[in-house]
Amino acid sequence: MEKKLRVGILGATGMVGQRFISLLEGHPWFEVVTVAASPRSAGKTYEEAVGDRWKMKKPMPEGVKKLIVHNVNEVEEVASTVDFVFSAVDMSKEEIRAIEDAYAKTETPVVSNNSAHRWTPDVPMVIPEVNPEHFEVIEAQKKRLGTTRGFVAVKPNCSIQSYAPVLTAWMEFEPTEVVATTYQAISGAGKTFKDWPEMVENIIPYIGGEEEKSEQEPLRIWGKVCDGKIEKASAPVITTQCIRVPVLDGHTAAVFVNFKKKPTKEQLIEKLVNYRGLPQELELPSAPKQFIQYLEEDNRPQVALDVDYENGMGISVGRLREDSLYDFKFIGLSHNTVRGAAGGAILCAETLAAQKYIQAK
Repeated sequence: MEKKLRVGILGATGMVGQRFISLLEGHPWFEVVTVAASPRSAGKTYEEAVGDRWKMKKPMPEGVKKLIVHNVNEVEEVASTVDFVFSAVDMSKEEIRAIEDAYAKTETPVVSNNSAHRWTPDVPMVIPEVNPEHFEVIEAQKKRLGTTRGFVAVKPNCSIQSYAPVLTAWMEFEPTEVVATTYQAISGAGKTFKDWPEMVENIIPYIGGEEEKSEQEPLRIWGKVCDGKIEKASAPVITTQCIRVPVLDGHTAAVFVNFKKKPTKEQLIEKLVNYRGLPQELELPSAPKQFIQYLEEDNRPQVALDVDYENGMGISVGRLREDSLYDFKFIGLSHNTVRGAAGGAILCAETLAAQKYIQAK
């Protein structure tokens, strides 16, 4: 990358927006030049707008503190300052779809963390190691929007990151049935324990909308591009339960799986540790060198020990063993606001930039 691309962050003051800011500090390809948020934050410096709500462990980067926050609704003004934007806005799904389309129509690519466009047929929903070929539908989307360089691309839900890549590594054995229970961190709700004291020593057995996403989104990722749209896969059948647990960062999944072609445990582990995708081949800045690690210890993966594996961009798997009802069962762990949110979106943007979908204006 000869010159850094200018990046805007929509919804920059929220938790995922803050994670974008934190991860992009010192990025070799991208530079945050514009931050945008709700009208109540507009006109303040970023430091003033966030105030005491900075939720990252690392301090706020000096480079963004004095940036004046734009009103996210002033689309033309924000778009004129950047080459592309990351979207982490907190609005209704209809409002999110409208504002992301509006940015795209200014010829500004949008890489979104939001769920609003995940089922729009010509919007790619991508884990770069799994289905980068879905970016092909961008050309059809541009025709619909009437743009030459503007489009929307999204990343999938955080809850599926700890098991969908694992099952992808095993696709040649044809998984037929999957039962997954996810144990999800409170940062997935944009909260810390300070914000949500009720979660201390507590479990809530319900997360709105999460089970449907966890069951359906992997099928879209494993789908095929057909006539400028993504047609979702029909298998495997997935059923899930999603539980909120008293952990700050890290979604854990307990997964049972049946296969059409019966593998051995050794074959499954070999497929995991050797799994590589396009980001590893291209050596993208945020790509984990080892995407999936397998841990032999009976008590791993653990959130406290493993959530930051590969700077939070890797997946940790353990306890793979044969089961009495299913063929195999395992535990997966992923960082929900890094790989599952901002980091996953940044890796999407790096992949799009490497493939020339995102370029300087």
